[in-house]
Amino acid sequence: MNTRSQWGTRAGFILAAVGSAVGLGNIWRFPSVAYENGGGAFFIPYLFALLTAGIPILIMEFTMGHKYRGSSPMTFSRLNKKTEWIGWWGVLIAFVISTYYSVIIAWAISYSVFSFNLNWGSDTEGFLFNNYLNLAAPGEVGGFVPGVLIPLIIVWVVVLGILFKGVKKGIEIANRIFIPLLVLIFLIIVLRAVTLPGAVDGLEAFFAPDFSQIMSPDVWIAAYGQIFFSLSIAFAIMITYSSYLPKKSDITNNAFIVGFGNSSFELLAGIGVFGILGFMAMESNVAVDEVVAGGVGLAFVVFPAIINEFPAMNELFGFLFFASLVLAGLSSLMSISETYISGLVDKFNISRGKAVLYGGGLAALISLLYATQGGLNFLDSVDYFINQFGVALAGLVEVIAIAWFLRSLKDLQTHANGVSDVRLGSWWTISLTIITPIVLGYMMFGLFSQNLLQRFETETGNYGGYSDTFILFTGWAVAAAALIIGFLMSATRWRTTTENAYQENESREVK
Repeated sequence: MNTRSQWGTRAGFILAAVGSAVGLGNIWRFPSVAYENGGGAFFIPYLFALLTAGIPILIMEFTMGHKYRGSSPMTFSRLNKKTEWIGWWGVLIAFVISTYYSVIIAWAISYSVFSFNLNWGSDTEGFLFNNYLNLAAPGEVGGFVPGVLIPLIIVWVVVLGILFKGVKKGIEIANRIFIPLLVLIFLIIVLRAVTLPGAVDGLEAFFAPDFSQIMSPDVWIAAYGQIFFSLSIAFAIMITYSSYLPKKSDITNNAFIVGFGNSSFELLAGIGVFGILGFMAMESNVAVDEVVAGGVGLAFVVFPAIINEFPAMNELFGFLFFASLVLAGLSSLMSISETYISGLVDKFNISRGKAVLYGGGLAALISLLYATQGGLNFLDSVDYFINQFGVALAGLVEVIAIAWFLRSLKDLQTHANGVSDVRLGSWWTISLTIITPIVLGYMMFGLFSQNLLQRFETETGNYGGYSDTFILFTGWAVAAAALIIGFLMSATRWRTTTENAYQENESREVK
């Protein structure tokens, strides 16, 4: 009997849910997105997107997991047998993300060690791509990079060890340590950042509102995109986690706490990042916009350069920054991996240990590709396509299927209202039936146009300027594989009926 443990407390669930949302990307993605889309004015569409897409979808997924008491595939199967493939699609997306997400955590571990002696030197960009990653040309694999491979093995040993212990004894205990420690470390970084010379200029650049951009559709799309990607929705995490909630759980309150908790951390990250960028701009005698970067460039190129210029305790703050990346990454990787472990347990009626070994072991094995000299190029392409044509598209399909084809919102609303203090009304249904599908549909149309139509109009129409062959096999093929394998998994016979599994999972008790 594949029973699973409940969360020990409500706080344990909230910490785990916030931990899954507060990932590596929140620390560097939100500040640059906000800055590029109106600064302080961006918070208007951002808050609107949170209230009309982020929290409504969180409530929907929390309710689905809580009502049907199973992994994402089982939940969708219980909702309607014809939609099981949507659950597996989300699980496969999470699986792909876990294979490369673990490598970025490995980089952060290495940089935590480099911080002690500022090993990256003055040319931080050259150090990352040449000295550390020894980057090969796109399409070339090359040999393993020991500085990536060794910490990568450590990452998987830690994460799979925690997952093997289960929800209550593993994930919950780990998040009770990781998340408070992450917040404490980042508060120290922020306090130091806002006291640096030039920090005021950075914060002014971050918060100064440019209301002229408010009417631009691109700004609103950016706000919805940020909310969508930062809350870990539409790839099975929140459905899986909420399936472990006790029957008497306030779903709506939990969703608001998780949504606003994630946004609060993003705001904190923005303050810290731009305080430090303001200092760097002053030291370099340039405008703040000349030192703003995003993604890997911000975390592993710009920040080491900034840390070099700190007036004191460079090594300490370098270590604290990269340690915060490690903690944020580990908490997210645990939740991402839990989706396919839970799915395997439910579908094939196997023990949790075997699911961790098979699912986590396969993810760890595939992740070795990103620990090679060509790993960054593979990571860059896979990350872009699995997020844009995996997470976003799956979210659109999920919302349309539930709201329009199955018309299940009324039933889910009744369930949520039955256990929640804040009752759902027309705000929730309008958001999911009209606003979210329109915005996500517009986003997907723009993305397909950008990646397909423009390919035939310019010589470098592919994402990142990569070759057609490289993009085909590392981008489109990976995104398509998640969907195709999802269909195949849904066609596989359940080793136990969903009805029996549902009854077994009702209690979610420790064996």
